[in-house]
Amino acid sequence: MTGELRGGLGPVGADAPPPAAPVGEVGPAGQVGQVGEVGQGAVGLTPAEAVAAIEQVLLDGLDPEAGPARSAMPVPAGELLLMPAASAAYTGVKIAGVAPANPAAGLPRITGSYLLLDGPTLQPVALLDGAALTALRTPAVTAAALRRLAAPDAAHLVLFGAGPQAYGHLDALLGVLPLTRVTVVARSERPAEALARYARARGLAAALGTPADVADADVVVCCTTARTPLFDGSLVPARAAVAAVGSHEVDAREVDELLVGRSALYVEARSAALREAGDLLMAGVTAADELWNLAELVRGEAPVPADRPRFFKSVGMAWQDLAVAAEVHRRGLR
Repeated sequence: MTGELRGGLGPVGADAPPPAAPVGEVGPAGQVGQVGEVGQGAVGLTPAEAVAAIEQVLLDGLDPEAGPARSAMPVPAGELLLMPAASAAYTGVKIAGVAPANPAAGLPRITGSYLLLDGPTLQPVALLDGAALTALRTPAVTAAALRRLAAPDAAHLVLFGAGPQAYGHLDALLGVLPLTRVTVVARSERPAEALARYARARGLAAALGTPADVADADVVVCCTTARTPLFDGSLVPARAAVAAVGSHEVDAREVDELLVGRSALYVEARSAALREAGDLLMAGVTAADELWNLAELVRGEAPVPADRPRFFKSVGMAWQDLAVAAEVHRRGLR
């Protein structure tokens, strides 16, 4: 997708059951003005294709700093998010619900739909499952960052969380890193073991672990609903790359100030991070600190030191949804 994109996006991540259905094939989208619906649990791209879509819009010149703040409204069940974005070719909007009580009832924590419109006419062209789209594009963003921040021989992943985002991140990272081993750290043993079995089926050595296992990690990924740090940041080795994707709130964080203080810092956009990234804000990070954005990283403009951890914090932005949804639609028309 070329041209400028505008918008702001929703968060992800939780300990919850994996998606009810795997990412599948997109149905016919039809012509402009005829909406093609993508069914529950289906988005239509592989993880590798989603990563490529995210990277391409950045290589084409997208400025993530231009994204406005998301609209968020408290509702009795949790939070309602409205996330629009636009390019010359497409406009789109995701309406997402965040319902913290849903996993206990066997329902997804993240709900919603994504409406994709033709850019020049604003006629609807596709309707996608918003939760499935989020579960695909967020790992794609992380993978785009970590393929550049992780050591070339990164083999050991320590993965916090056992919900849909943990599965999505495992799949996406397998496409960009030479992983051979995963340690799953989650609050509930049953979903953690299910994720470990899934990793073994993907050819990895997998086991359940504890937060202290970050001391032996090449890559650490946090996909949880935690509001306080998950591990001691002083344990993370200098060779490691860390990503946290679980929140977009100023008073919630998955990593501590020790990790933030000793790491090189990367974000999707400085503007979004300084509004919403509790992991950074609670550690005292301000606009005066050195933060590199994802576009600078993907374009090779950001330094990647090897003498300290590299930390990528994601809050989510709507241009990412649009990039993936537009690619789904383009492939569906072929």
